[in-house]
Amino acid sequence: MSKGIKVRMNNSTLVEPSNNEVKIGVRNLDLFYGEKQALYSISLDIHENEVTALIGPSGCGKSTFLRTLNRMNDLIDGVKINGNIMIDHEDIYKTTDVIKLRTKVGMVFQKANLFPMSIYDNVAYGPRMQGMKNKKELNEIVESSLRGAAIWDEVKDRLKTSALGLSGGQQQRICIARAIAMKPDIILMDEPTSALDPISTLKVEELIEKMKKDYTIVIVTHNMQQAARISDKTAFFLSGEVIEYDETSKIFSMPKDQRTEDYITGRFG
Repeated sequence: MSKGIKVRMNNSTLVEPSNNEVKIGVRNLDLFYGEKQALYSISLDIHENEVTALIGPSGCGKSTFLRTLNRMNDLIDGVKINGNIMIDHEDIYKTTDVIKLRTKVGMVFQKANLFPMSIYDNVAYGPRMQGMKNKKELNEIVESSLRGAAIWDEVKDRLKTSALGLSGGQQQRICIARAIAMKPDIILMDEPTSALDPISTLKVEELIEKMKKDYTIVIVTHNMQQAARISDKTAFFLSGEVIEYDETSKIFSMPKDQRTEDYITGRFG
């Protein structure tokens, strides 16, 4: 896809051009759970090496949309999807290699979902599942991933101890390291700090800011201050639609839609 595409949204707002390539292009996306429609005609471009925040009240479609980007919704019975999602020029719903897609598009969930095994084995799990057995290579991947998740210095002397003995914030950073170990291009985050204390939240936010030079990050958050702090662009979801999508600074200072302003100022949601 070309650089800096302007996308006309349903409400006729325009997204400003970006200097970065379009990494994910979504066009006319509808999603149904059986007869119930959950997403309505979503079209937007997500640019590489940027943080894109998805905001909106509970049940508005943010997490549902996030899961379309690595086909996690395939695991739910009765889901039907119309429209196109292009990642690096490839329509991900016309390819059958879902395993390859989920290697390219990593995911970090709301609550740390570590395996009941050592820190080392948690991070090495994905590469091992892909057939890597070389101990030296695994050691290098584990160290580089833990460094990339800004937690190496905290755990380097206890790699063989259970990951479940770590604090909540540390566990979440191990989950990020586990995602990094798969060498993805894109990392999806579904409210990754909602269960963390303020200090741990700050560490994860600082990490996200550093990570965007290497990854394209899409994050669902209920925390308006967090979206304002860490994201380059923000999409406001309401009742399964994208009401407004623009540079974060504009969404929070000059929203074009009254509903966006009402939400970010706390009038509802």
